[in-house]
Amino acid sequence: MGICLSNQIKAESSFHTGTDVGATSSKVVSGYGTELSNSSSKNSSLSVPPTPRSEGEILQSSNLKSFTFSDLKAATRNFRPDSVIGEGGFGSVFKGWIDEQSLAASRAGAGMVVAVKKLNQEGWQGHKEWLAEINYLGQLQHPNLVKLIGYCLEDDHRLLVYEFMPRGSMENHLFRRGSYFQPLSWSLRMKIALGAARGLAFLHSDEAKVIYRDFKTSNILLDSNYNAKLSDFGLARDGPTGDKSHVSTRVMGTYGYAAPEYLSTGHLTAKSDVYSFGVVLLEILSGKKAIDKNRPSGEHNLVEWAKPYLTNKRRIFRVLDARLEGQYSLGQAVKAANLALQCLYVDARSRPTMDEVVTALEQLQDSKDTSKNDQKHHRSSRRNQTNGGPKSWRRSAEETRKGKPSYPRPSASSRYT
Repeated sequence: MGICLSNQIKAESSFHTGTDVGATSSKVVSGYGTELSNSSSKNSSLSVPPTPRSEGEILQSSNLKSFTFSDLKAATRNFRPDSVIGEGGFGSVFKGWIDEQSLAASRAGAGMVVAVKKLNQEGWQGHKEWLAEINYLGQLQHPNLVKLIGYCLEDDHRLLVYEFMPRGSMENHLFRRGSYFQPLSWSLRMKIALGAARGLAFLHSDEAKVIYRDFKTSNILLDSNYNAKLSDFGLARDGPTGDKSHVSTRVMGTYGYAAPEYLSTGHLTAKSDVYSFGVVLLEILSGKKAIDKNRPSGEHNLVEWAKPYLTNKRRIFRVLDARLEGQYSLGQAVKAANLALQCLYVDARSRPTMDEVVTALEQLQDSKDTSKNDQKHHRSSRRNQTNGGPKSWRRSAEETRKGKPSYPRPSASSRYT
């Protein structure tokens, strides 16, 4: 069946605060991209055409299967409530089963497990993000991108079928407490960071030339072996072409992860993704969320709180997750912290490329720098980490900012339009 879609159809939405979908139970959330921001219905009715329903708008791709709605009803046992593995603004995600060869629906427990995302959002915005997902994942294939198997567009039904990621999202493993989620080890965290970095580097390559625009822990999904795969391409954009240095867009993404120059100007570049990676790497190292209003005053914004510590070897351990103690050397900690700091430079030109980030993480993963002196210094730093008072804090913060351009700070609101 012939299908096509203009490459110009891109997803645009207001800032949103997170993704809310799961992979193991309805209580365990993952990141198949179910969070859709509350876009203004007023703007939609005035400035965009009616929502198209034709298959002719969907990007032609021999890699995608066109499912019927009855196929997916059968695969998910009629979308039974106990098949739900996550819910969010976009809709619900259901666990289903299909035959590995024919991709026809199969009985529960037989064949290949899939995640079926069902759109429940009316209007143009939801359709655009649905189309953008097909536009990119229908063309791009990489070990560190989640695989889109197919879609359904039938009457008012719009669904997407993905490979199932049994370990859910990185967000769950970092921030959810309880017996189901055990703290990830240092080596697993570095493995996941490297996999996610490789996914971003591929998107930025000449082969793809895509800016992801919504890199965060909830969009990093994990397979059974903790291999990281990027999901949710609803906000992705083609990168600049020709002599252009950036893409100008409405500011969107998730508060706490967006680069300062993007918030200030709306100018989007690959270095915007690099900044977001730095935020995520800091979350991975610290076990803390990028934004958390429940933390003490002065610690709500992870980047602002952590930066002064990252510039001082003796104080790095204040930032690192205490649950990782003894699993890494001082050398590894310094290298990881320095990489995060470089990605978070206010001057976008000073940030590394994602290829350079991948190289640094590969070297870090191969590092065997676990000398006794490092471990001794680690323990000593832990004992003395309360020493360095406000004066040294202020000095480090000033050194971090020195020589860097400043941009207006974002407002307290988590949404931007």
